[in-house]
Amino acid sequence: MRHDLGGSDRTVGFVIGTFSVVALSSRLFAGRLADHKGRKRAFLTGLGSCTLAGVAYLLPWGIGGIYLGRALQGIGEACLYIGAAAWAVEVAGVHRSARALGYLSSGIWGGIAAGPLIGQVLGSFNNAARFQIFAALTAAALLSQVPEDYRPSAHIRRPGWLRRSLVPAGIAVGFVNVHYPVITGFLILSLARRGNAGPAAFSTYAGLVLLSRFFLGGLPDRIHPRITFYTGLTCMALGLGVLATGPALIWAVIGAALLGFGFSFPWASVASTVLRRTPPHEHGSTVSVLSAFYDLFVGMSSFSAGLLANRFGYVAAFLMAIAALGAAAIAGRFVFASKEHPQANFEALEPVPVQTDD
Repeated sequence: MRHDLGGSDRTVGFVIGTFSVVALSSRLFAGRLADHKGRKRAFLTGLGSCTLAGVAYLLPWGIGGIYLGRALQGIGEACLYIGAAAWAVEVAGVHRSARALGYLSSGIWGGIAAGPLIGQVLGSFNNAARFQIFAALTAAALLSQVPEDYRPSAHIRRPGWLRRSLVPAGIAVGFVNVHYPVITGFLILSLARRGNAGPAAFSTYAGLVLLSRFFLGGLPDRIHPRITFYTGLTCMALGLGVLATGPALIWAVIGAALLGFGFSFPWASVASTVLRRTPPHEHGSTVSVLSAFYDLFVGMSSFSAGLLANRFGYVAAFLMAIAALGAAAIAGRFVFASKEHPQANFEALEPVPVQTDD
């Protein structure tokens, strides 16, 4: 955007912020859409919005078109993820929800890893916009051929958008992800003076997240999710502690590996626990609330990390992320306090699903 459209650093920041604000605002709408109109409808709505975003990027409106495109992409991302997550849990079964969410996260992280490479190959902003249109339309065409079994019920009372029981889970998810803007914003910068180990460390972090969620994402389904949650937090704290020291290459890679491995488990542990306590017709809304907490905490911690790093140095930002893990551990006690799995009676509340090709 800076090279092709002449945008300033401030404009880049505002454009990124527009996406985050719109995505956060759209989560709740997306959850209701997935629960009341179907998971497939929400998924297709997201793909349609991403297609329109690509078109907006190509309009001769300069920076104004970019703002419009990022807003449409924020809506699309919210609908895409909520629809995909609720649908994946629906297909796999709630008792395999951690495995389903692990596969979904692997796809997301695979896209994040491939995105910069594809962008370099395409060579320009307009080519990237055209590729986005092509990819979204192709995905929509494939998705339209997949049948959906979910049938929303018109006879079940619609709950409020935020149930009290979701607050501890949302806070836990939020604090776990405080480290993310610290890593994406300051890991490479903090390691630049120690042999430029940042790129290798970040690649290790992203690779471990991708591989661990793919191969080990189902662990919270097989052992108590409390164990995987706190094991993940411990590994994350150790990894952040190592990275905070600004180590040389080998220790930077080890610290990043610990952080990426640990980060693979808290989300699935919390989400699978909450979904087992939630009736199926509220799964979309539940995932939307949890992901809204993620957006909120990542956004706030981005500003906080920047302020701390500017005033006290990069170490302060890493220490903030470690402290946030302590807060997540406290919130986790309330998430896993209940020993029951009240999914058993929910099936009686739901109509029998009828397969449809809509």
